[in-house]
Amino acid sequence: MVQNTEASSPKKRNRIRNASLALVLLATLAACGTPSGSGPAQPSGPGYYTVQKGDTLSSIARKFRRSNSDIIAWNRLSDPNDIKVDQVLRVLPQGAAAASGSTVKPRSTESDDAASAASDDKDSVDWAWPASGQSSSGLGQGKKGIDIFGQLGQPVMAAAAGKVMYSGSGIRGYGNLVIIKHNSSLLSVYAHNKTIVVKEGQMVSKGQKIAEMGKSDSSAVKLYFEIRRQGKPVDPSRYLPSR
Repeated sequence: MVQNTEASSPKKRNRIRNASLALVLLATLAACGTPSGSGPAQPSGPGYYTVQKGDTLSSIARKFRRSNSDIIAWNRLSDPNDIKVDQVLRVLPQGAAAASGSTVKPRSTESDDAASAASDDKDSVDWAWPASGQSSSGLGQGKKGIDIFGQLGQPVMAAAAGKVMYSGSGIRGYGNLVIIKHNSSLLSVYAHNKTIVVKEGQMVSKGQKIAEMGKSDSSAVKLYFEIRRQGKPVDPSRYLPSR
């Protein structure tokens, strides 16, 4: 079991550094891309699209009414969850744009993307409730997530498979905190735990125990849970299954 102790000064400094990185992670994770390891850059022009900040493979596919698999195949993407800003992607089959004689234009309304974003992300990530117990309502009145009330020491599970990006107690107001990255755009946050049982960098599966419920930095025993998309909090009820 991983103990949340700050036994030495170097370790404490390392935890503080990790906490600072987690703050940045909460605010900006997946807001911009990184090198993808794809094939050579394609020329711009008809049938191509230049990746913008905040784009994901799914959002680009939606803009051009294409499937994710089409975009992956046309661009030989080795990691479809890892595209970068200013990367040029083919968004029409070869010859289609030339036949039309014009540059392909994406759908311009952001409302369409917003309406389908939660649905697409939910389809790409298999979600489950992170703990049993009575839960508060979703976002509103300054809240960024939901509270799930339970018993001291009750298991807290990963809501979906992913990689532990932060495990510690260095962020004020969150207590013993775990942050899990699920893909290039989604992460989940688990706060106020009594004990954390996973390490940073560890891969976890959906339903795997990651902590025990507690009240660190809280007046009541509860799990505070967030889902963030492109670094911004979203309503967990749109992603979690009904119960």
